[in-house]
Formats: sequence, structure tokens, C-alpha cells
Amino acid sequence: MSLTVRQARNVAMVLTEALPYIQRFAGRTVVVKYGGNAMVDETLKQGFARDIVLMKLVGINPVVVHGGGPQIGELLEKLEIESSFIDGLRVTDSRTMDVVEMVLGGLVNKEIVNLLNKNQGKAVGITGKDGNLIRAKKLKLRPKGSNPDGDLVDMGQVGEVVDINTEVLEIIKNSNFIPVIAPIGTDENGASYNINADSVAGEIARVLGAEKLVLLTNVAGVLNSDGEVLTGLSVEQVDRLVADNTLQGGMLPKVKCALKAIKGGVSSAHIIDGRVEHAVLLEIFTDVGVGTLITREGFRTA
Repeated sequence: MSLTVRQARNVAMVLTEALPYIQRFAGRTVVVKYGGNAMVDETLKQGFARDIVLMKLVGINPVVVHGGGPQIGELLEKLEIESSFIDGLRVTDSRTMDVVEMVLGGLVNKEIVNLLNKNQGKAVGITGKDGNLIRAKKLKLRPKGSNPDGDLVDMGQVGEVVDINTEVLEIIKNSNFIPVIAPIGTDENGASYNINADSVAGEIARVLGAEKLVLLTNVAGVLNSDGEVLTGLSVEQVDRLVADNTLQGGMLPKVKCALKAIKGGVSSAHIIDGRVEHAVLLEIFTDVGVGTLITREGFRTA
């Protein structure tokens, strides 16, 4: 079906708007944390895959880090293994860890790889255990609101990132392949750890010197007390929002992850609405975007 003149003009305007961003970010690395609704809705899944493939085709190096909490929870329920959470983190005993590795390193990771490949990309799936990519240690957690001098809670095999071995990522991202990473790490003794995917994405962005860190969420972005999306924020502005408790709940760890990445050298962090089709494409290649942008200086840029 042929386009009308008006439709053709709209397409031309979109391409013209995208061109300077394509030129600016060619050869740069963009780390995308993939999760939430974008992982389960079929239309959003296809849109995400096309966005990532397009980025690679125009010379940007995307690195995908994925979650999989709902899929893990579903399998645990089928296996009649009880789940418990502390401050949003899943307590992970040895049986739960087996399921985490099965779901993240197998089912979810391979589904994303297949999705990208079906959309004419060339993706390769790895976990943090491959090539000693993610060195981890046991997370020591003091729950919010607890006695600051109280005992730390044992979360089982929940970990935090100690170090990222970038060698394998450099090889993959500088080829024609797109790395898809499951957030599982190991310690010096070979024990496996379940790690928050936002944290892994932020650390990978930092050590790679990425141009951008993009975190997909199930909300419109960082909101103020009136429910309005905030964007073009500086590090100092975000620090103030954290200090005055404007930012709470599930958004708080995402924002802290973004701040750490920027303070570590990443040019910008984007917390975007993964419920919007082609959210990644809109955020990176258009003037307006679809979420919250955080930079050192705090201005609206791609």
C-alpha cells in the first residue's frame, strides 16, 4: 500500500530528526536493561527487538541485560517452592538458585536471543558465569526501617557485583553480535549468585564507558509529588529528590543505579516507560523521548 503525501512527509521528518542522533552515537555503547511489561507483551517484545537490531545496524553497540522475576516466580510456584522477599529482593536458597539459573540463563536468555535473531539481528546469550564475566559476593542486607546497629539479614545466594571482566564483552560488542546477559555471577569459590539486573546493567555501563544506560520500567519515568514525569535532571537534582523522599519504593534503587553509573563516567541514564511501543528507539533517536533523562548537567538531550 502506497503512502499518502502527508504520511510520506511524516516518515521523512522522523528520519531527519533521527539522523543527527545516529551520527552522534555511531560507535558508542548503549547498555539496555530489559524487563517488565516489555518482556511479556508480544507487541512490545517485537518493538524492543527491532529497536535493538536497528541500533546495531546504524553503528551503535547495544548491550542487553535482562531480568526475569515473574518467570522465576511462576516456575517456583509450579515446583511448589515458596518465595519470600525482603526490600524487593528474592531470598535465594540453593533450590531457588537452581531455578534462577534455569530461568535466567536458559529460558529467558534464549528467548531474547531468538527474538533478536528472528528480527534479523545476530545475538549471543551469556550469563555472568561465562568467561568470569561477573565476579560477585554475598549481599549483606540491613532491611529498611530496621535498627542500624542490628544484625544483617542472610539473603542466601543473593549477590552484588564486585567486578566485571570486560574482555568477553569487548570481543562480542566490537563484532556483529549483540550480547544478551543474564545477571548471574560467581565468587572466587565458584558459588553462584542471583544479582539485581538493574545493578548489573549499571556496572556494565560504567566499566565499558557507555554513552547511555537505559532502564525499562513499568511506569512513565521518575515522577514528582504531583505525578508528573521529570526529565532533564542533573545529578544534584536527583540527589535532592532522594534526600527529601520524593523518590521511594521500586524507583529508588533504579535511580541510585543510574546515579552511580553517571558518577562513574556514563554520559547519561534514561529511565523509560517500557509499556510504550518502540520506547528505546523513541528515547534515543527523538528530541522528546518517553521517560526520564539524567545527566551530570541536567538538560534535555538524547
